[in-house]
Amino acid sequence: MARVLSIASSDSGGGAGIQADLKAFARCGAHGMTAIVALTAQNTLGVTSIAEQSPDFVRDQIRAVLDDIGADAVKTGMLFSSAIIEAVADELTGRGLPLVVDPVLVASSGSRLLLPEAVATLTGLLFPLATVVTPNLPEAQALTGLDTEDRAVLAQRLVEMGAGAALVTGGHGAIPADHLFDGRTHLTIPVPRHEVAATHGAGCTHSAALAAGLAAGLPLADAARRASAIASDAVANGLADIGKGDGPVHVLYCLRGDDPPAPPGMGGLRPPISPPRGDGAEGAPPPALR
Repeated sequence: MARVLSIASSDSGGGAGIQADLKAFARCGAHGMTAIVALTAQNTLGVTSIAEQSPDFVRDQIRAVLDDIGADAVKTGMLFSSAIIEAVADELTGRGLPLVVDPVLVASSGSRLLLPEAVATLTGLLFPLATVVTPNLPEAQALTGLDTEDRAVLAQRLVEMGAGAALVTGGHGAIPADHLFDGRTHLTIPVPRHEVAATHGAGCTHSAALAAGLAAGLPLADAARRASAIASDAVANGLADIGKGDGPVHVLYCLRGDDPPAPPGMGGLRPPISPPRGDGAEGAPPPALR
């Protein structure tokens, strides 16, 4: 079983952060592990307070996991401060693990999740370690300083800033699409736009699914296509009736309380039918669930 470590923060409302990551890892058939860098008091309406963990405790969590269980890939999410980023970068340097950096800047509710002075630390220390960075359109614009919706231009600039590859995710802007640039080749992945008030955790789910794909040994482009399909499914089946704000995505919608007992190892998950993906596999479940 693929092993994936999420280094990120807790969302007490269960919609984003490590909670979303663990659900996405399970959806992909991977064993999920966590190193929690901050606790947030959070719900569908916003973030009311943040309790940052000490850099030493973050180091201890990473070491405890990697020195015993190991990992096939790592993803980072909300890291909050320069001190945390420095600790994470130091612990990951030299380990040679595929790394997905989700540069979480601001929550969907508008709350800032990365201190302004930490942005340069993120790009300076983590981008060079990243197999791929996964900003959404507003994050890509903020990180690059470019006022454009051209995801190809943004992805190329992010790679120039030190990342191994960049996947600028869809959903925002005039054209819904994910765009991957690996330093050589551009790949556009069209995504459907779902008119549902339940997108909380979509970015975390997307980057976690991407990390799980890399952990399973998929090439980056294939992992990106699969992550796109899984995140789209999660939004399409989002839980708009949960909370008073933007509800959480539902990546485990195929797990039903009335399911009959599943065969050993299946965990009760039914392979869902994905929406058209534009890669000739319309109507097929994401590859890991076939």
